Amino acid sequence: MEPGGETSWLVSARQRRRLERRSVLERITSNGTISALVMIVAAVAAVICANTDAFFALHDWFMQPVTVAIGGWEFSLSFELFVNDFLMAIFFLLVGIELKYEMTVGELRRPRQAMLPMLAAVGGVVVPATIYAVLNRGGAVYGWAIPMATDIAFALGVLSLLGSSVPPAIKVFFSTLAIADDLLAIAAIALFYGHAPSLVWLAAAAVVTILLVVLNRRRHFRLAPYLALGLVLWFCLFQSGIHATLAGVILAFTIPARSDINAGSLVSWLGSKLPELDDRFDDESHILGQHDFTHAVRGVERVMHRVTPPLQRLEHYISTPVNFLILPLFAFVNAQVRLVGVDPLSLVFDPVALGTYLGMLLGKPIGIVGVTFVLVKVGLADLPKGVRWPHIVGVGILGGIGFTMSILISGLAFTEIPAELLASKTAILAASVSAALIGLAYMHVVCRGKKR
Repeated sequence: MEPGGETSWLVSARQRRRLERRSVLERITSNGTISALVMIVAAVAAVICANTDAFFALHDWFMQPVTVAIGGWEFSLSFELFVNDFLMAIFFLLVGIELKYEMTVGELRRPRQAMLPMLAAVGGVVVPATIYAVLNRGGAVYGWAIPMATDIAFALGVLSLLGSSVPPAIKVFFSTLAIADDLLAIAAIALFYGHAPSLVWLAAAAVVTILLVVLNRRRHFRLAPYLALGLVLWFCLFQSGIHATLAGVILAFTIPARSDINAGSLVSWLGSKLPELDDRFDDESHILGQHDFTHAVRGVERVMHRVTPPLQRLEHYISTPVNFLILPLFAFVNAQVRLVGVDPLSLVFDPVALGTYLGMLLGKPIGIVGVTFVLVKVGLADLPKGVRWPHIVGVGILGGIGFTMSILISGLAFTEIPAELLASKTAILAASVSAALIGLAYMHVVCRGKKR
């Protein structure tokens, strides 16, 4: 119900003001720019704290255990692992929901339209990884996947700062590219950044996945069984050595994207219920005493609640916590870049820092623009309507914003090498900021010039 709309007379003035405040809050929490700014603030706060005496207290706090105990059984992991492995699995769940949405009703369901941004994403992965690998040959080459990821929330948040001057087709192109990019990053984490897998726990994870698929096939539309099995799946993957955040993606793809209500018959059914509700309502009695009326209303409520597909309901439940709690917390925990006592020149010329920075800032636009150019010139694809080559260059530059996924991969790549982890995180922050500022300025000039 929209406050102040045609149905505003149904509620009191006090309730209407409450709904208006809630509407404002929902607009704020659904704004990609605001959520990106919150994550930036968290990262900046982390860098500031890391270079003060607060760093040591924070480090001790991050190492504190988070324990779950049931009877005589208990499971414990550090707060840092809790954020990076468990809370980020919820972020991956949201990423998986977005992927499934695009594959069901979005651009990814049209192979020809999706082919151009998806293959451009491949170029935006291969070229940065190659730049990193060349600069680190014979050294810390294991971090090759760090510069390949685009932070979809951060990058789209920056793009949204340009407002309506950006052609809608560019936003669709960039969204599809970023989602495909995320899919490739997830595959890289699964294949190359886990520990030696335990076959027993992998088999257990496979059994849980089969149970999730069976639930989907048997058309169970309640979220609770899926979420319970999702927790079990996370635990199995965590014990198996495969990065446990992948449980979020697997869970997303097994949650039903359909409604268990026949939408085509809903309107006529509601029409048949209106006379019944009208007959049972007595405007002279207190609502608590109108049992027949409230019973009929509950029946309508149960049906209406089931109209929204479980996948969409879950997205609504977790999107705000992910964007305004989990991602800022992840940024604060993982952007602890302590530069006190570090030689700036040695850090700048560290091969890991150079490979990461150049891979993100140069490799991304080269790969994205290069593959797009080849595909268009050979006639395998066409630029979307309203999109020009300067726009594609801007998308390539903004693709270098790789904050969340890149930091996650750097933590997996350099678990035992603090110096290389520091170099990679510093370069990730520097490259993401550089790509955001350069891309924003460039797209502002390009879009403004087109508008004129």
